[in-house]
Amino acid sequence: MLQIYDTLTKQKAPFKPLKEGEISMYVCGMTVYDFCHIGHARVMVSFDVITRFLRSQNWKVNYVRNITDVDDKILNRANENNESMEQLTERMIAAMHEDEQSLLVLPPDQEPRATGHIQGIIDITQTLIDKGYAYAADNGDVYYRVAKFEDYGKLTNKNIDELRAGARVSVNDVKENPIDFVLWKAAKPGEVSWESPWGAGRPGWHIECSAMSKHCLGDNFDIHGGGPDLPFPHHENEIAQSEAANGCKFANLWMHAGAVRVNSEKMSKSLGNFFTIRDVLEKYNAEVVRLFLASVHYRSYIDYSEASLKESQVKLERFYQALRGVTPVEGKLENNFQAQFEAAMNDDFNTPKAIAVLFELVNELNSASRQSPELAPALAYQLLSLAGSIGLLQQDPERFLQGEEKAGQISAEQIEDLIAQRKAARANKDFAESDRIRDLLLEQGVVLKDTREGTSWHRES
Repeated sequence: MLQIYDTLTKQKAPFKPLKEGEISMYVCGMTVYDFCHIGHARVMVSFDVITRFLRSQNWKVNYVRNITDVDDKILNRANENNESMEQLTERMIAAMHEDEQSLLVLPPDQEPRATGHIQGIIDITQTLIDKGYAYAADNGDVYYRVAKFEDYGKLTNKNIDELRAGARVSVNDVKENPIDFVLWKAAKPGEVSWESPWGAGRPGWHIECSAMSKHCLGDNFDIHGGGPDLPFPHHENEIAQSEAANGCKFANLWMHAGAVRVNSEKMSKSLGNFFTIRDVLEKYNAEVVRLFLASVHYRSYIDYSEASLKESQVKLERFYQALRGVTPVEGKLENNFQAQFEAAMNDDFNTPKAIAVLFELVNELNSASRQSPELAPALAYQLLSLAGSIGLLQQDPERFLQGEEKAGQISAEQIEDLIAQRKAARANKDFAESDRIRDLLLEQGVVLKDTREGTSWHRES
C-alpha cells in the first residue's frame, strides 16, 4: 500500500485518493527570470521520479507544474537587461525546458502560466473581498486579511501573534495589519499591467497558484508539492486564499522536497557556491546528476559536492558495466527484487532503499553472467524495468561507458585504431607492444577489458 508523508500532519499515512486509481498533483514550478539551478533540479527530479513510479504502478496521474511569468524579480531583471518581460520569460522558459530534457525529466501534463490566468486571479480576489477576507487599500493594492482566517499557520505551525510581533511596519503602510499579504498590486508607471475592478495592476505571487490549481484540478485535489522554501509563506498563503474563497479543503496532502546544500552550506550567489543545471551538466553526464539527486530521500537535504557526484559516476558505471554485452529479454524469475523495490518506493518514495535493491540485482546479474549466463538476459531486463520506473538506466551501456568526447581527449576513432594495433601485436605474440598500447590508453583515461568476444573500453571517471 502506498504511504506518503504529509507536511501538514507531520505523519506518514496510507494514501487515499479522491478518485480510485487516480492522483491529481500540483507542484509549484519556477519563477522564470534566470537559468535553473541545482535546487530547481532537485524539485524537478524528485517529482519526476514520484510521477514515473506512480504510473508504473498503474496510477493515472494528472501532474500540473506551473510557471510564474510575472513577478518583481522578472520585471527587475527585464529592466536590467533592457528587454521586455515577454522576451525574458520566453527565453528562460525555453532554457528551463532544455534543462529538464537534459535531466530526463518528463514534461508535466499541464504547465499553466500565471499570465494566462489573470481573470481567474481577479475572480478569486473579488470572491475574497465579497466574503470579507480581503480589502482594497487606498493605493490600489488588494490585501488578504490574515487574522480573519482562523487556521492560518496550520501548515508550518506559525502563530499569528508572533508573526505580527515580528512584522516590519512601514510609515506609509496601507495595510490594516502588518502581516496581511498582497493579492493584487497596483501598477507602477510603465509597468506591465491588466485592468481590474481596483484599477490597472498585476497579481501578487501567492494568488497565482490558487487560480492555476483551481483551473487545472478544481477546488480540492490530492497532492500539492514544491521546494523546501515554499511552506511559508507561499503555501500557507495559498491555503488561506483557496480555502476561504472555495469553502472547502484545498490540498489533501502536502509534499516538499529537501534543500540542496553545497559542502554543507546553504547555496547562494553571495557565497560563490551557486551552480546552474547547465554548469553541472558541463562536467557530468545528466544521468549521473539524476542518480545523485535520487540517492537521497526526497524529503531530506542533499549535500552537493564534487565527491558526491564522482561517487554517483562510479555507481552508474557499475550499473552499465553489468548490462554491457547482455541483451535484455523478458523472462520468468524467482526472486524478490521487484517486491523489495516496490515496497521501498511505496514507503514514501524511499529511493535510497530502492536503489540499494538495484545494486543487489546488479550483483545477481554479474554472478549470472559468469556462472549462469542463461539467466543474465532476464535479470538485465528486470534491472532495466525497475530502474526505468524511476527514470534511470536510460542510455545505451556502450555509449555511456565510452563517454562523451571532450576537448583535448583522445577520440573514439583513435582508441579503436590503437585497439586494432594491440590486437595485431598480440596475434604476433608481441606482448611488450600490447602492454605499451594498453598503458598508453590508460594514461589517456581509457580502460580496456578483454573478453572472449573481444576488447571493450570505457573512459575512467
